[in-house]
Amino acid sequence: MRLNLNSRCAPSTGPHPQAPNLNTVQVTQAIARAWSGVPEARLREILTQIHHRLPPGFVGFYLDEQRIGHLAPKHVAPLLERLPQCRLEERGVVWYGAARASVQERSAQLAAAAQALRQAGWITGWRDELYSYWGEIEHAPDPAEPHGFALERAAFRFFGLRSHAVHINGFAPDGRVWCGIRSLSKATDPGRIDNLAAGGLPAGESVLVCAVRELHEEAGLGAELAHQVQPAGRVVTRRRESQGWHDEALLVYNLLLPAGTEPRNLDGEVSGFLCLSPEQAMARLSEMTDDAAGVLAQGVLALRESLAACN
Repeated sequence: MRLNLNSRCAPSTGPHPQAPNLNTVQVTQAIARAWSGVPEARLREILTQIHHRLPPGFVGFYLDEQRIGHLAPKHVAPLLERLPQCRLEERGVVWYGAARASVQERSAQLAAAAQALRQAGWITGWRDELYSYWGEIEHAPDPAEPHGFALERAAFRFFGLRSHAVHINGFAPDGRVWCGIRSLSKATDPGRIDNLAAGGLPAGESVLVCAVRELHEEAGLGAELAHQVQPAGRVVTRRRESQGWHDEALLVYNLLLPAGTEPRNLDGEVSGFLCLSPEQAMARLSEMTDDAAGVLAQGVLALRESLAACN
């Protein structure tokens, strides 16, 4: 029995583009003009650079017949010891019987294995926050639609599972882009330049609710402004990390910050903000997280595409 994780689920609660008015089009044109000096080929190169090939030796993690993740070689034996429903085969590690189980049963089996792996030191950075597993869908998840299971977010890299996150580019009317500087206390990428706001998509939370929450917590922006985020596509980032295989779909949104608006952090995860011209942003790509660079590139490409569609 194949678990259907890739069916179309048109999000009913996510951000939707509004009909553009003259001012919106004019501002978009101004922002696009400010970025016109950055070649499209360079933007697409950035997107390519954050999508790495699977390293040699990694093996597939299968839910019966369906591959759902990738395991580092050193993770195979510890997993087999702690998830008794798994078997090692030529194609990879197979989690048998899970496709016939309920979402709750799959989640419980993985939760028990993840806790055991945590106690043995194989999973670190535990957050007590669940992610839903949606598979490799090509659109924004909708919590009203079925998902495969829910699992502690810190365990996703161990299993090499696809996670989802929301990232927002904040543009000033003159084309400058607002970027946060990650707090030095962050477990990942401390001190590096990030997007205006970003965060993983927790289980049960819609994309719009996640975007509005992150914009409030990380940038101090009110709900009325945050609800004006505009979809700008998605970027898949894949890379090897010390915890395993990182595979995440970044749901990209652009937000126009009115003149005079300055973000301020409320949750302690951002140490400050930069307002960078296109030239400054491109010159500081090496200081950005890989995800932030990819999201910025995708956001600029989306601005250009939206203008082309209006012409």
